Amino acid sequence: MWTLKRPAARVVVLDRENRIFLINGRDPADASKEPWLEIPGGGIDPGEDSAVAVARELYEETGIENAEIGPVIWVQHVEFEFGGIHFDSDEKIHVAWCDGGEWRPKHLEFLEAQAFSGAEWWTLDDLLASDKPVLPVRLREFLPDIVAGNLPETPIDIAPA
Repeated sequence: MWTLKRPAARVVVLDRENRIFLINGRDPADASKEPWLEIPGGGIDPGEDSAVAVARELYEETGIENAEIGPVIWVQHVEFEFGGIHFDSDEKIHVAWCDGGEWRPKHLEFLEAQAFSGAEWWTLDDLLASDKPVLPVRLREFLPDIVAGNLPETPIDIAPA
C-alpha cells in the first residue's frame, strides 16, 4: 500500500452557541469500516502556514468562510488507511469561531467527495452522548475545555495512545 506522509492542519470550528461542526465520513474503499464524524482539515501545502491551510480547507470542505482562526490547540501524529492509501500525518489542530452556516463544500477532492455525506452542528452534550466514532479519536476527551473557553497555552498532544 502506498504511504502519503504529510503535515496536515485540522480545525475545531465552533459557532456562537459553542456547537462544533462535524462532517459525516466513511471510507469509500472499505465498506466494513463504521461511518464517523470528523473535524475539517487536510494537507498543508509546501510553504503554507497551518492557519492559512485551515482557512483554505475549511472553505473547500464546508463552504464556511470568514471564520476567526484561532491558535493551534492540539497536535497529533496519526497513521491510518483511507481510500486505499496509508496516511502518515503530523497534524496541527486549530480552533476557530464563526457565525454558523450550512454544509456547502466548494472544492472536494475525489476521495472526499466519495467519503463525505453531509455535515452538521453538534452541541457538546449531544456529541458526548453519541457513540458514533469521531476523528480525532480523542475529540470527546479534550473538547469540553475548548468549548468552555479554556484554551491551552501550548498545544496538547492528543495522539491516540
